[in-house]
Amino acid sequence: MEEKGTISIHTENIFPIIKKFLYSDNEIFLRELVSNAVDAVQKIKRLAALGQYSGELGNPLVEVALDKEKKTITISDNGLGMTAEEIKKYINQVAFSGASEFVEKFKDAKDANEIIGKFGLGFYSAFMVSDLVEIQTLSYQEGAEPARWVCDGSTTFEITEGSRTTRGTDIILHVNAESEEFLETFKLEGILDKYGKFLPVPIKFGTKTEQEPDGEDEEGKPKSKSVETDNIINTTNPIWTKAPADLSDEDYLAFYKQLYPFSEDPLFWIHLNVDYPFNLTGVLYFPKLKNDFEMQRNKIRLFSRQVFITDEVKDIVPEFLMLLHGVIDSPDIPLNVSRSFLQADSNVKKINSYITKKVADKLQELYNKDRKAYEEKWTDIGLFVKYGMVSEEKFNDKAKDFALLTNTKNEHYTLEEYHDKVKDFQLDKNGQVVYIYSNDPAKQDSFIQSANKLEYDVLLMNSPIDNHFVQHLEQKLEKTALKRVDSSVASKLIDKDDQVESVLTEDQSKKVKEVFEKAISKPGYTVEIVGLNPEELPVTITMDEFMRRMKDMAQMGGGMGFYGNMPDSYKVAINGNHKLVAKILSAGDEDTQAKLARQAVDLALLAQGMLTGAELTAFVSRSVELI
Repeated sequence: MEEKGTISIHTENIFPIIKKFLYSDNEIFLRELVSNAVDAVQKIKRLAALGQYSGELGNPLVEVALDKEKKTITISDNGLGMTAEEIKKYINQVAFSGASEFVEKFKDAKDANEIIGKFGLGFYSAFMVSDLVEIQTLSYQEGAEPARWVCDGSTTFEITEGSRTTRGTDIILHVNAESEEFLETFKLEGILDKYGKFLPVPIKFGTKTEQEPDGEDEEGKPKSKSVETDNIINTTNPIWTKAPADLSDEDYLAFYKQLYPFSEDPLFWIHLNVDYPFNLTGVLYFPKLKNDFEMQRNKIRLFSRQVFITDEVKDIVPEFLMLLHGVIDSPDIPLNVSRSFLQADSNVKKINSYITKKVADKLQELYNKDRKAYEEKWTDIGLFVKYGMVSEEKFNDKAKDFALLTNTKNEHYTLEEYHDKVKDFQLDKNGQVVYIYSNDPAKQDSFIQSANKLEYDVLLMNSPIDNHFVQHLEQKLEKTALKRVDSSVASKLIDKDDQVESVLTEDQSKKVKEVFEKAISKPGYTVEIVGLNPEELPVTITMDEFMRRMKDMAQMGGGMGFYGNMPDSYKVAINGNHKLVAKILSAGDEDTQAKLARQAVDLALLAQGMLTGAELTAFVSRSVELI
């Protein structure tokens, strides 16, 4: 048997094109060839199960062998094998409409997967790293003869009688000079670990030394001896392929540690399993969150039939769940998936919706089952829930029943419960309920205490998403406004009809205002005299709620750059009913008045964490002097 011919691809320069376009992703050649080998092994098992093959199956195995001297990499399997006719059919006839159309369409392509996936060029990725590719194969069919195929990267091939004596296929790559990095054991191990860690057929790569029992020594102590065993690099039955009923919590936690060895245990997990209208399995974990969210993104791994594809899953997983960890496996997503495919495919959109629903159902279940345990996890869970409510309308509709608001006393309320708690006492004169919140309880403690004295409740809103969540609540809750606790003096946070009047006359108010304006003497501060409870602070410095919120959002990249560039402006509220104001008015000279006013202003700045540098030093010196 000997035959020579031309590969039916209608162009002379297809291999240089493949090498050019796919060069940046050349490691995927091993993924493609190992995946093909796994498919061949699984197919012979299916044929045997259907009674279409009665020979010995043997132990299913794919082996990757490296020969540095010969500069070859061999991928072997004991699967279906091929006849010479099947080689011509499946290897030689790479069908697409024409070279000119191909070259024109993909001349600017950057994604190797886009080309490989489009034209089924998986096998031909071998030429990205090889000068010569050889196939040795023997079909499972009765009476089949071994066949050998060889190609040097041109469009010519040669088929001759092969040397293989057992069923299956060897793909032998003669590695080119530019790709000799792949002749290093650690390099191939890394690629196999990345793409093949959970393949359903054992993948052998060399051998390893293990210790096994070897009787006892003269003192009766157990002995061991070193033995060489196959180095199987994969786990063939990862937990996402099993039924949840067959798994324990320890199984899920052990798998999490396998994926993320240095991470804390997750809060909980969701086992995904659906076969209609698309196929999907997987396990998603809710991690304990750290401050550096970018470090925790892209931790969900996408598989297709247990072959790793990518960890960039933003089109499959909703944006607000990108901080989850775990795996998703769907045969409906092709192995050679491109970015454009993910964005356009209808199954991907269905998967996205399904995951959103599963997460919402799991959170509702946790809330209903054990609210106390749910509340204890809320600091971590809350970020996901709030982000989801802000970004996904369908998720918001479900989450409003299990989203929690937490106050500064660490009490938790659902949205409905909290509205019922404050609707009567925190109602302004226009019938609007006012939610008061703090984003930094330590820094804003004096403001919180002032609000508490008026029996106002103060919410805790200090997560990275809360600037947006505050806006969201105002949009979704009827006749409700949110104000930060330090956006005004306590008695002015909620505009009621029962405001305290200042005891100062118009002339006294004018005088006090002049004294404080002169004591501050810098732009951006507006002084006003207000009537407050005499027990309130003499001076309170605040930033307008709207302006401060816009600036906060601008800092987070919320599209408010105009406000972010505006200079800061503050309101200085002077409590006209405080005894210090009376002391200033009764002071005999302007210097004493200015000194007392400046001290009161500095105390207010200090309470806001705004007194630094030379001003802080001057305040300390003045305090010592006044003592």
